[in-house]
Amino acid sequence: MSDTRQERILRVGEPLRLRPGATVSLADDFDPGDTVEVNGKKQGKKLLKTAVKDISDYQRRLAAEERDGVLVVIQALDAGGKDGTIRHVLSGVNPAGVAVQSFKQPSAEELAHDYLWRYKQHLPAPGQIAVFNRSHYEEVLVVRVHPELLEAQQVSAPARGGDVWQRRFREINEWERDLVDHGVRIVKLLLNISNEEQRVRFLRRCDLPEKHWKFSASDINEREHWDEYEYAFSEMLAHTSTDWAPWHVIPADHKWFARLAAASVLMGTLMRIDPQIPEVDAEAREALDAARAELETQAPRDEPADPVAEDPDEYR
Repeated sequence: MSDTRQERILRVGEPLRLRPGATVSLADDFDPGDTVEVNGKKQGKKLLKTAVKDISDYQRRLAAEERDGVLVVIQALDAGGKDGTIRHVLSGVNPAGVAVQSFKQPSAEELAHDYLWRYKQHLPAPGQIAVFNRSHYEEVLVVRVHPELLEAQQVSAPARGGDVWQRRFREINEWERDLVDHGVRIVKLLLNISNEEQRVRFLRRCDLPEKHWKFSASDINEREHWDEYEYAFSEMLAHTSTDWAPWHVIPADHKWFARLAAASVLMGTLMRIDPQIPEVDAEAREALDAARAELETQAPRDEPADPVAEDPDEYR
């Protein structure tokens, strides 16, 4: 891929990075309908196709090197496009190298542990990309909007005293810093949609039979808490966008742009890791040569002894 095309893709995500320590008002500071400098849906889809191919190549090298892991955190309000973004951005990768985890209502076992416990069970192994479809940030979002959930977590009364959210912001930052220090790169994406776009997407779920399975009456009820969620998101962004794990606020009213922007951020992270296919040592090289020689003796009559060597591009 040419440097020009690569740079164009990376430029999509760069301005969406939230500066650590910034004061944030999600409603006032970000336009969910923005498309940065991408010239329309047609160009956006072309860039996404290229980015997906690049991500696939980097993921293959990441798995082969088996050194760093990547954790992709995706947050959004209902109908924000999380599933579609994951499906499109990671459409080209080897499924064996990616694990997607969706976090629903916690089980009794999960509630018996501290609030970060269930998320710690699904971290990426070296060489793997793990995706959290919703994440540990639910603990400072939906739990904040619905305080009764905090009581269900069996948090002691003293622990609920003071500013529990500031304490959780600090604990999350420290946990993420420890993950980064141990080789887990963190990509945090907030898919930011407008109230009107969410309304239209819910109508599609009501009107189109193929979307009925996505409908939930609770989603409609949550719209009554829109302002509370925007405040909770604003606080989350302001207190947990760090140098080691910054947030990217993705305008998500246009699905094609949200997918391109998410791909841009992930691709940039993989490029900075720059994983390499490991070179084998002399002993392994000798074993390869011996294996090749043995396989060549097994070639059928009138077939080339090593067709791969004769036309390597055909077998890549």
